[in-house]
Parts: sequence; structure tokens; C-alpha cells
Amino acid sequence: MFQTIKPVFRFASARGCCMLAAAGLCFAFATPIAVAQSPVEETARLVDQEEVGDLVDRLDARKAADRASAERTLIEMGAEALKYLPDSRSDFSIEASERLSRVRAALQAKKTATQAKPVRIVLGDAGTLGEALEIISRESEVEFEHNADESTPFQASSAPLSFWNALDSVLDQCDLDINAYAGEPGTIALMPRREERPSRVNSAAYSGVYRLETLSVTARRVLNRPEQSGLNLSIEMSWQPGQTPIGITIPVVELSGEFEDGQELKPQTTEKTIDIAANAAMSSSEFFLPFELPVETPSAIRTLRGSIESLLPGDRHVYQLDLTKVGDEKKVESVAVKLERVVPNGELYEIRFGVTIEDAGRSLESHRQWIFQNPVYVLDGDGNRIENLGYELFRQTKSGVGLGYLFELDQLDGARLVYESPTSVIRNVVPFVLQDIAMP
Repeated sequence: MFQTIKPVFRFASARGCCMLAAAGLCFAFATPIAVAQSPVEETARLVDQEEVGDLVDRLDARKAADRASAERTLIEMGAEALKYLPDSRSDFSIEASERLSRVRAALQAKKTATQAKPVRIVLGDAGTLGEALEIISRESEVEFEHNADESTPFQASSAPLSFWNALDSVLDQCDLDINAYAGEPGTIALMPRREERPSRVNSAAYSGVYRLETLSVTARRVLNRPEQSGLNLSIEMSWQPGQTPIGITIPVVELSGEFEDGQELKPQTTEKTIDIAANAAMSSSEFFLPFELPVETPSAIRTLRGSIESLLPGDRHVYQLDLTKVGDEKKVESVAVKLERVVPNGELYEIRFGVTIEDAGRSLESHRQWIFQNPVYVLDGDGNRIENLGYELFRQTKSGVGLGYLFELDQLDGARLVYESPTSVIRNVVPFVLQDIAMP
């Protein structure tokens, strides 16, 4: 059964950052499932297509030393060599095919590790608010809306900072804060800082692409039902705009901490994980952590430790399929899109296609909503964009889904189905530590 959807599109920022989000949904895009926790720094090198081709040929060289050297050199080239690497070679021996597969897997792992790595920003050259925001925008492709005086003095540090740490340091010095109810995808709206607002830097914990800040602490003591007593922490999690995760979870077993008087901070829940919704239209989400109420009445939580597990989006790609060629399939990295059916449906056309993901893992389990948020439209023969009128999910497997969309089309000749999607999904795990949280 088809359901009507109303997409809201954000086409461009001054940096050419194109982001699209489905209104009203609370999940977002994200990443082959490769763990990318501590990527190794690499020195970038120029990659030449002809050199890659010669090395691929040498994977089937006569001498074993030459074959091993070619495999090692291809891997050392880094992820940039992927675009010149063939999927397979029909003329290769079994050994050469295995070497090619190992090279592709190693380069893909390097690429996903780089994609999951947070931006590092150095504000050392900034002397004003305007200069600081310009550096952050240039490094992150995030835009800012504000009415503040851009000549406001700013004293920068030469240390590399994460996106949120860099932005918080600017906002603290320039008496600004974030307006969570304004701005658009890819844009952060700034507003004057309230006098009672504590320092953003001192209130936050930074980990990977995330910023965490405790908003409130609520203690509840039920005298006749002690087991219902508890301590709830409301926490705001923000992520770097443009890297909206899929299916954020916090494993309960990894939550720990202590109060300032030495008492242990213990989680109070029967659930194994705490799930957090992410929305591409906003760069933050609020969630609650339930803990046991301490026996005594400490004045503060000294430390709260845990980890964040999520799926992050890889590079995005615009898949285009000719509507007159049913069976046409396009694959980029881990994601393949195949046109399965184009038939009249009353005065409309029903277009069915399949999306398959290698090593899909949890990206197609409870967190599959990102598939439906990906923009789907048709470009007619004149290049005009035609929006879809609704969709249905007609197939779901462990490795993919089948989607059907309705379009109002005059003719199929020259028309193309367009599906915009991340080409991979990266599993990301980062630890966090919150400190000195005042008790009520």
C-alpha cells in the first residue's frame, strides 16, 4: 500500500554542501560495516590511473616477489587508488584474483576509517569572530546564520580541535549560543548568549563527531515503593552536521561512574541498550540515562563513563537508471541499485527498484529508516525534476530492500530514475566521559 510522503529538500549552501532530509522522520543517513575507531594517520600521495593499472597487471606477474610487491604498493597508495581499481579481471589467475580482492578490502577499510574520523580544526590564524567561523566553515562545510558583529575579537589556540570543541570555544568568547530551533540542514543558527548560560566548553564532553552535555538531573524517592526510586539524567547529544548517524545506541553494560563521595553510579534499566533517535533536519537529540538513587545525598556525580555505538554515512552517490532499461543495475562500493519494474498504474507510473548492501549488518535491521529517507525522483528527457507521489516497501531481506514509487510521467523515453544514497555504512564506536555533574 502506498503512503504519501512530503520531502523537504535543502539543495545548497555556500560551500556546495547538498543535504536532503525527510521531514518528520527521526532517523538519518549513515555506513561496508567496517569498524573505524582509531584511524591511522597517513601521508597523502598523488595516485595515477596508469600506475594503478600497471600494478594491477603485476598482481599476475611471473615472479612471486613482483606479485607481492605490486599488492603491497597498491595498498600503500591509499583509498584514492580505489577509483581506478577494477572489480575483477577475467584473465587473472586464482591467486591474482585473491590478491586483487585483498587490495580492494584493505583500501576500502582505509577509506571507511578516514570517513569516520572527525574533522580537526586549527583556529590559530583567527583574530575575529568572522575569521574563526570562516575557518570552521571551510574545514567542515557547515554554514552559520547570525546577526553578530563579525569583528568581535577572538583569541585562538594553535591546538587542533574537534568541530564542536572549536565552535564552543568561539561561542564562549564571543557571547553566543546555538539556536536549536532555527537554521537548516548543513547550517547552524547562532543567537546571543543568555547571562546565566554556563560555559559551553566546560559543560561538554567531546568524543568523535559527538558533543554531549547534561541538561538536567532529576532524583525521585518513592517511600512506599523503594524499587521505583531513581536518578534520571537528561543529556543532549550533538553530532557534526553532515554526519548524521543511523541507529545510535549506548550499551548499558558499559555505563559506569562514581559520585563525589565515592559511591558507585549504577544504571537502572532492564534494557541492554539505550537507543537514540537522529534526525538529519537537526544536529542534536535529547535522551535519558536512568540510574539507581544513591543511599546518601552526594553533591555531584564525579564521573560518568560510557560508549556510543553508531553507523555513520560514507560518501554519497547519485545513482541514475534509464527507465527504458528494466534490469539495469549500478553499483558503487557497497551499495547496488537495480531497476526491476516500470508499469502504468492508473494515470501514474509505478517504478520498482531494489537496493542491495554488502555486509549490511544492523543498517537493515531496526535502523533501516535511512533507506526511505534517501531522495528519490525522476529526471525527464528535458532534465526536469519530477518528485515522487508516494512509496511502498514490497520486499525486505537481510541484504536489501525492494521499493516502489509512484510518479506522474508523460513518457519514459530519456527519463531516468535518480536515487541518492551513501555508498557505504561505517560502524563507529567511541567512548565518552562526563564529569562534575551537580546533583539536585
